[in-house]
Amino acid sequence: MIQISESAQAHFRRLIEREDLPGMGVRLAAVEPGTPRADVRLEFAEPADLRGDEWAIDCAGFTLWVDAASVPFLDGAEIDFAQQATGGQLQIRAPGIKGHPPAESASLVERVRWTVEHEVNPQLAQHRGHVEVQEVTGDGVVVLRFGGGCHGCGMADVTLKQGIEKTLLGKVPGVTAVRDATDHDSGQAPYMPRDAA
Repeated sequence: MIQISESAQAHFRRLIEREDLPGMGVRLAAVEPGTPRADVRLEFAEPADLRGDEWAIDCAGFTLWVDAASVPFLDGAEIDFAQQATGGQLQIRAPGIKGHPPAESASLVERVRWTVEHEVNPQLAQHRGHVEVQEVTGDGVVVLRFGGGCHGCGMADVTLKQGIEKTLLGKVPGVTAVRDATDHDSGQAPYMPRDAA
């Protein structure tokens, strides 16, 4: 499940011994798992800090507790500690933390939502924007609503046709077109005002 190297165990053991609190261990959890914003949270914890549903992994001199809801996303994770000239560097690799793309047999809606969430929205976030999937029609037309900096942006049409539609047509078999259902006149803080485009 989770691999924790000898050097990482020694690093944690040194830190725990310094605190000198009986039963202190390390708790590992996934934050926003299954999303592009997923991250790992690692913290020291005493038994009283635990919820009671954590998975316990016995290490040399301490226990690593893994948040139960995080287990599917942290399966295959590796924790290592590498000594460097400037000190040490803790490294956590969790290849499944952002989830896995749906299989080709998944519904068109699932595959579209995954691609929008994991590929389209991280790009739009650079301009304070995002899109939401409003509908996927039976004939493969994806209907989107723009939000954030994309709501009312003068470049929304270009973003839709040259970015989002190209991505979805190229990566999600079954998508035939992409349409915008946003009332752009009601946008409050567009990245680029429509009259400037």
